[in-house]
Amino acid sequence: MSKGKLIVIEGTDGAGKGTQLKILEDKLKSLKIKFKVIDFPRYTNNLYGELVGRFLKGEFGPLDQVDPYIASLAYAGDRMLAGHEIKNWLADGQVVIANRYVLSNKAYMAARLPENERKKYINWLEKLEYGLNKVPREDLVIFLYVPSEIGQENVLKKEKRSHLGDKKRDIMEEDLNFQKKVAQIYLEFAIKASNWALIECTSNGKMRSKQEIHEEILKILESRRII
Repeated sequence: MSKGKLIVIEGTDGAGKGTQLKILEDKLKSLKIKFKVIDFPRYTNNLYGELVGRFLKGEFGPLDQVDPYIASLAYAGDRMLAGHEIKNWLADGQVVIANRYVLSNKAYMAARLPENERKKYINWLEKLEYGLNKVPREDLVIFLYVPSEIGQENVLKKEKRSHLGDKKRDIMEEDLNFQKKVAQIYLEFAIKASNWALIECTSNGKMRSKQEIHEEILKILESRRII
C-alpha cells in the first residue's frame, strides 16, 4: 500500500478555508477517495488547544505582550497530540487534509518579530515541530490568498465562534497592519517553496466564486497526482 499524502489548506484570515474544505470533502466523497480531515487549532480537544483559545480571546494580555515563542508551544502541543493519528492515516494510504498546520505558526508568529529575527524563529519552530515533536511534514500546501482588508470584512461575516465568546474577532484578526505582515510572509513562503500552490481568491477587489476557487484546488490536486 502506498503512503498517503498530507495536504494543508493555509490562508490569511477570512480567505474561506473552512468553506473550501467542506466543498473539497464532498468532492472526495463523490470520488470515493479515502481521506481524513483535521482542523487546527482544536480548541476543545485538549489542554493545549484550550490555551490557544484563551490566548486568542486575549486572556493572557494584548498580542504584543505575549512572547511568540511561548505562544507557539501551545499551538505545537496541539499538533503533537494529533501527530500519531495523522501518521496512522498516512500509513493507511489516506489523503489527510489539514485546515492550518505548522505553516500558520511560521507566518503568524514570525510576523510579530523584527525581520532580522524571523529566520531564527522559523528554524526553532521547525526543530520543535518536525524534530522534537515529530509531526509529519506536509506534502502539499494550498495557500488561499485574500488581501487583508477584504479578509477582515469576511471575518466580520462569520458565525459566532465558541472559543471567542462574544467577540467577533480574535486578537490577531483585530490588527490590520499585523494581518498585512502575515500575508506578506505567507506570500514569501509560497514563492520560494516547491510544495506550495498559491490561489488568488479575489479578482478586481471582490471575492471569486466558491466554485471557481474549488475548481482551481482540484486542478492543483490533479496536477500533483493526489486525486
